[in-house]
Amino acid sequence: MSLYKFASISRYCASRTVLSTDRRLIVNNVRGFIRNRGGNEETPRSKQYLKALLNGVGVGLAVGIGHAVYTSYKSKDAHLVHERTEAFVLDELPNVKIIRKIVNTKDNHNLDLVLFQYQTCPFCCKVRAFLDGNQFSYSVVEVDAVLRQDIKWSPYKKVPMLLARTKDGKYIQLGDSSMIVSVLSSYLIDPSLDVSEYAKLYPSISYMNDEGKKIHDILNKYHLIYGEKIPKNKSKDDLDSERKWREWTDKHFIHLISPNVYRTKDEAFQTFEWFAKTSGWDEFFPRWERNLMVYVGATAMYLISKRLKKRHNLHEDVRQDIYAACNNWTAELNKRKSKFLGGDKPNLADLSLYGALTSMEGCQAFSDILTHTSIEPWFQAVKKHVTINRGEVFNLLQVQ
Repeated sequence: MSLYKFASISRYCASRTVLSTDRRLIVNNVRGFIRNRGGNEETPRSKQYLKALLNGVGVGLAVGIGHAVYTSYKSKDAHLVHERTEAFVLDELPNVKIIRKIVNTKDNHNLDLVLFQYQTCPFCCKVRAFLDGNQFSYSVVEVDAVLRQDIKWSPYKKVPMLLARTKDGKYIQLGDSSMIVSVLSSYLIDPSLDVSEYAKLYPSISYMNDEGKKIHDILNKYHLIYGEKIPKNKSKDDLDSERKWREWTDKHFIHLISPNVYRTKDEAFQTFEWFAKTSGWDEFFPRWERNLMVYVGATAMYLISKRLKKRHNLHEDVRQDIYAACNNWTAELNKRKSKFLGGDKPNLADLSLYGALTSMEGCQAFSDILTHTSIEPWFQAVKKHVTINRGEVFNLLQVQ
């Protein structure tokens, strides 16, 4: 196919180069040149046409070779689609600054967990809501959102990221908030398997999206691994509903947060000042680094929020979209006539949405949500559950 295209391109380039001349004259001049190649000088006109022909052939050859190389490269890269990447394993814990420990005296999970996070990232808040709601003890590394020194060692460059110590003393890296929740939830159902064995069941798979771009995702990240041990007091319909609303939180609700909390420049800077306060940036980072995160972060997120608004086809008044999402959630609770989606206690979907909402606390958008929707009773009930089950917080690091 490449040779055919090369020949076609060559013919086209030659014909275009001398498009305005008499083709019969060109042929005669070329023939004359061939007859005289033994020693007679060709005419200047024949030189001109021969040069044009050779130039056309040369251009066609270059384009043909380029196309062949590109085709070869694309074919070589094609095998990377459906490529499987398993969790990264470290022999020991990296040299990072653990700023906080959450110690739960009721924790009987026998796991050593280190959470790399941004305090107010919606996905990080989801993970913390799950860990606190299920009585886990864990350590926290607060990552600088601009410089990100504490994750430079990692091939996975996003947060939240969780390191879990395995039975052989190594640390396995769990990335993606929903994958983290599913791995640990599966472990809670059957702790006879090591957490590393569950992590291997959630590989990252590469595939081409609708735009022809290769992306990586954990395709089963909303599914729990429970074999024949179906979780207590749960039916298949319960698990399907839980999975559906967890996915809804990730793929719909969280995309509404940035356009709302960074709606204006003033709201963006107010939000980041609140981030600095609630995340302890004044305590854990030098002043210059704290200011860098606030001013660079607020400016960047204000600009990004406008792009996200357009990408997700939101209303001009983005509050309408987040109000509608909250009302969809409470309508589901009303239909079920239950306090939580999980019934009498929050399930993974309750904790996911609650965690995402906590990332907005302290922002004007959050106050507006509580005022204009009926989600507050549910939110406060989940907050009470998480707070009761969370361990004691110990801050370990302060900047002098």
